Amino acid sequence: MLKVGDIAIDFTLPNEKGENITLSKFKGKKIVLYFYPKDNTPGCTKEACAFRDIYQEILDKGAVVIGISPDSIISHQKFKEKHNLPFYLLSDEDHKICELYGAWGEKKMYGKTYMGVKRITYVIDENFKIMAVFPKVSPAKHGDEILEIL
Repeated sequence: MLKVGDIAIDFTLPNEKGENITLSKFKGKKIVLYFYPKDNTPGCTKEACAFRDIYQEILDKGAVVIGISPDSIISHQKFKEKHNLPFYLLSDEDHKICELYGAWGEKKMYGKTYMGVKRITYVIDENFKIMAVFPKVSPAKHGDEILEIL
C-alpha cells in the first residue's frame, strides 16, 4: 500500500464507456481515488452513492472522484446508470492497478479466505503526492471523511 507523501503511480484504464483514462490527466487537481470490490453490492453501492451525494462539494474543493474495481466496462455502465453516478468508474479486470496500490489481497468472509479488492481510498494532491490514505473504509461515513480532508 502506498503511504502519505508517496508519489501516485500513474496508470491508464478504461472507463464505463470504454475510453482510456490516464490518472496523470488530472494532475493539477486533487484526486479521490477509491478502490471497491464489486458493482451493485450493498457496501459498494452505499459508498458510491455517498460520493454521488457530495460530488458537487468535492468539485467545489477542486477535486475529482475516480472509482476502480475489477468489474467489466458493461457492469460499470449499468452501475453508473442505475445510481446516477457522476464520476468515472474504471475497469481493472486483471487487478494490476489494484495490486500496485495495495488494494488487492487476502480477504476473509464467513470463515473463508479468498483474494479480492480491499476497500481503500487515496487522496492525491495537485502535485500527484498522496495526501491521505483510508485503508479501512466505512462506506456510509466515507464521504464526510473525504470532505474533511479536502
